[in-house]
Amino acid sequence: MHLSKASEDRSWPAHLALEFERRATRSVLATRRHDGPLLVQKPLYPEGDGVCHAIIVHPPGGIAAGDDLRLSARLKTHAHALLTTPGAGKWYRSIGPWARQSVDFDLDSGACLEWLPQENIIFNGVIAELRTTVRLLGDANFIGWEFYCLGRTGSGERIATGSFRWRTLIERDGRPLWFENARLEDAGVLQSAVVLAGQTVVGTLMATSNKIDSALLNACRRLQPVSGDGAVTLLPGLLVGRYLGASSEAAKNYFIKLWHVLRPAVSGREAVEPRIWRT
Repeated sequence: MHLSKASEDRSWPAHLALEFERRATRSVLATRRHDGPLLVQKPLYPEGDGVCHAIIVHPPGGIAAGDDLRLSARLKTHAHALLTTPGAGKWYRSIGPWARQSVDFDLDSGACLEWLPQENIIFNGVIAELRTTVRLLGDANFIGWEFYCLGRTGSGERIATGSFRWRTLIERDGRPLWFENARLEDAGVLQSAVVLAGQTVVGTLMATSNKIDSALLNACRRLQPVSGDGAVTLLPGLLVGRYLGASSEAAKNYFIKLWHVLRPAVSGREAVEPRIWRT
């Protein structure tokens, strides 16, 4: 789509590039570069030196038409990082220009990354595209989630117009483990029994590890959200959890419960929740 110069002037691009490495027993944020309003707070160590927690902050608080956010992180051999956000991402209505977010993660052998952002709230009339790409080398592992609230249901808003697209790719040594490409452009699609069945919150959790077996799968399947529906599937090299319902809180709490069960297999550590989730 060609944007007018007026539209280009209103855009607000932002780029944040991070690099983590292992130094003795400590995972450190070795490099960070940013351009525009996308930042990382100081590294945190609530569970000791082995895991570096970092909070990704977008000070404007919402993504508007023409904005282009790009987050990238590389984890060197045996580094372990947990990335989260301080609050929900808000995707505003657009009169034409696209809003975009690209997330790119590259993990060297032995590294582990946890990408656990808060929910995305999608406003009616949005024109937005979100892309997430995770590239794993050797025995690197990843666990992450993404979930979307379609419309501001608390104020009675439903998605009726606009275009919302998301694409997620996870690959190991260049071979895809997971590829999802979704596009919501018709309010009727949201009501379809084979799509979202009229529900307004949808989420996906993904975890890679060769230690996820049938026993762990069954333990995950015994967990259920307090409202809405949850399901878990084990694919070659990847476990996928799904949520469909009407509550972002139920979705998040369901994924947190799954994360508590899965984290020891993915990273060899018990779950320690980021403090920002409780503030």
